[in-house]
Amino acid sequence: MNYFITAIGTDSGKSLFSAIICEALEADYWKPIQAGHPRDTDYVGGLLSNLKSDLIPEKYVLNTPASPHYAAELDQVIMKVADFDIPKTDNENLIIEGAGGVLVPINGNEFVIDFPQHWNTPVILVANLYLGSINHTLLTINELKRREIEVKGIVFNGPSNPASEDIILKHSGYSCLLRIKDEKEINHEVVRKYAAELKNNL
Repeated sequence: MNYFITAIGTDSGKSLFSAIICEALEADYWKPIQAGHPRDTDYVGGLLSNLKSDLIPEKYVLNTPASPHYAAELDQVIMKVADFDIPKTDNENLIIEGAGGVLVPINGNEFVIDFPQHWNTPVILVANLYLGSINHTLLTINELKRREIEVKGIVFNGPSNPASEDIILKHSGYSCLLRIKDEKEINHEVVRKYAAELKNNL
């Protein structure tokens, strides 16, 4: 099974959740576009304990930590969704991590959300909770629904806020796959703990 991991914004916790779901499914991992360093592929790989997950090299590693469309322009690279093919691996599970939120542009006309739509790949949405996150999450969900993209569920990341979570789940109709707490340290043990919990919800 392939899943595309996206979020309501940058630094919402996509890479952490990608490590958790890779651990849960012993899945391979691929981030098609990396803008800036350090590489999220290295971060995810450093959190995995299982020996079955492979880290697939990015199609593009851009030098500037910025929106992919701008980072690509600086590197004189032209990226188009149609030029990206899902890698073929021996693993039946592949986790694909997007860049930033769903409407982050990869060129003048296409956005990150165009990847799962082009590939017909189910999405898992990561939402971190902060003042304003209800609005950002529901706007993201509205765009996913407008494009008729399949969504497996939502992952909430960070300090719990039941009032925000409940209203998001009510209006989205999606299920909560996992709640990741504000952990003091992220390590192999923490990832394995959440991976075991996630297995029951996939």
